[in-house]
Amino acid sequence: MITVVENIYGLSIAILLLCSFFYVRQLKKTKRERKLTTFEYVMYLITQIAIVLWVGSFLLLRYGM
Repeated sequence: MITVVENIYGLSIAILLLCSFFYVRQLKKTKRERKLTTFEYVMYLITQIAIVLWVGSFLLLRYGM
């Protein structure tokens, strides 16, 4: 049972990361076409920071200890 939950958790993180990458790409495209609104700019920054923090923590947990 725990293995199934761990697999679902891993899949959900992968889906969230994939969606985050696509969202950042969409915002970059929008940024080239026009100026981003305040909300879009804040989401752009938060999403990029979250991706970098997740990758860093993943690498530290997986390979650092």
